[in-house]
Amino acid sequence: MWPNQQLTIVNNINKLLVQAQAAHDAANWSSLIQCLQQLILEADSEHPEIVKNREYLLELALSILTMGDFQQRWEIAKVFSNLGTIAISPLIEILEDDDADEELRWYVTRILGDIKNPEAIPPLLELLKTNDHEEFRAMAAAALGQIGTVAISALSSLLKDEETRLLAVRSLSYIRHTQTIIPLLSVVQDPQIAVRVAAIEALGSFHDGRVPPVLLNALGDVTAVVRREAVIGLGYRPDLCSELDLVTKLQQRLYDVNQDVCCAAAIALSRMGCDTAAYHLFQVLVSQNTPLKLQLETIRALISVGKLSGLEFLQQALNQVQSLTLWQEIVRVLGRVNSPTLTDKAAEILLEMLQSKHPAVEIASIRSAIALSLGQLATIQAWEPLMTMLADQDPQVRLHAIAALKNLAPHLAQ
Repeated sequence: MWPNQQLTIVNNINKLLVQAQAAHDAANWSSLIQCLQQLILEADSEHPEIVKNREYLLELALSILTMGDFQQRWEIAKVFSNLGTIAISPLIEILEDDDADEELRWYVTRILGDIKNPEAIPPLLELLKTNDHEEFRAMAAAALGQIGTVAISALSSLLKDEETRLLAVRSLSYIRHTQTIIPLLSVVQDPQIAVRVAAIEALGSFHDGRVPPVLLNALGDVTAVVRREAVIGLGYRPDLCSELDLVTKLQQRLYDVNQDVCCAAAIALSRMGCDTAAYHLFQVLVSQNTPLKLQLETIRALISVGKLSGLEFLQQALNQVQSLTLWQEIVRVLGRVNSPTLTDKAAEILLEMLQSKHPAVEIASIRSAIALSLGQLATIQAWEPLMTMLADQDPQVRLHAIAALKNLAPHLAQ
């Protein structure tokens, strides 16, 4: 760097330092924040002039953290991680001060998590064990999770205590590292429902041989939220579909007593990407005993299967269900097919509805949805039917037909 450029940078830094001091003396925290952001976030934080004044900059940042309002504390929090390890000790002092403002200590907890320094682990653990404020303890758990793998051993020790077990599991789940698998496995059958839920949810994100047997066992848990997390976790393992016969096991949960578990099973089955999964989804869709919410989820799942069979089952369903809501949803999802091998079939189903005078096309909102979906599929075979729809008596249908035609061939539509 040329001497003149270096001199300019030094002068700019010194100018900002003077402005920062003036803002501090006037208790103008907003102006001080701007100065510190320029000095610490925008400038070269390793520049000798910045390094020389780092403790002074820390002092200014702490003054805002201590005396600023909620928004000002939020903004200055971003600065601390760029100050380096010198910020750790003063922040821990604030954290350990029981007489300090609760909001201030909450922010310090958050900042310590952002800095990710192991020195913060002991005070954060102590806070987790002793503080009575649930939100405060949750922030400490999140901060420990942010610190990462170095905190795993300390967090694992908290699993022994019923009072801290849930927060410890949540902290471990934030880390998302294979080293957390063993401590998480130790609590998958914990008496506390929330602990089991958090552990199963966290384990479900790992592609590790120790996890699938635990998820399969959790499918039979007495608590619905645990079963749901197990279903979700298995849904991300289509690679084990044949080995573990996942379609059969997930299909059983389509008939769970809890509707949320059923909906999760529909989504999980769609991720298996096979014809058998599509068949089971279809059976649920056309059953008269299936709640509407689950029927809608199976319609979306049949599209997500990504197989021709999924579309063929939807075509059959159009003739077996007698529900405006279901008809409309089938038409809507057909327009969202984006696989080159399936778009023609999706368009064919919609065009057949129009040509066969399906009862659904008597309803203006359905005709409008068909026009919209045909436009999204961009199939040129839809040109003539869409042209016919320009004479529809419903203005919304005409508008969607025009939009679809423009999408198919802008120059011809004009």
